[in-house]
Amino acid sequence: MNKAGLINHVASSAGLSKAAAGAVVEAVIGGITTTLAEGGSVSIAGFGIFSAVGRAARVARNPRTGESIDVAASNAPKFKAGKALKDAVN
Repeated sequence: MNKAGLINHVASSAGLSKAAAGAVVEAVIGGITTTLAEGGSVSIAGFGIFSAVGRAARVARNPRTGESIDVAASNAPKFKAGKALKDAVN
């Protein structure tokens, strides 16, 4: 399922127009993105936890040339599935 499929599902499940469902999906994604960018986490009971984790700076190697490359420190999004989601998938 892609974003358009998710919007269609929300629209049909909640009895909303596609435009309203699209605004809801965009608002949810925007809220999660903003919170992670600020260093917070988003916990949705029964679904999971979105968080941002730090990656330390490191030195990597270009496999083609063997040249050393400095990789800057960064943050990466992380998702941990909740028990209800794990049980539903299995």
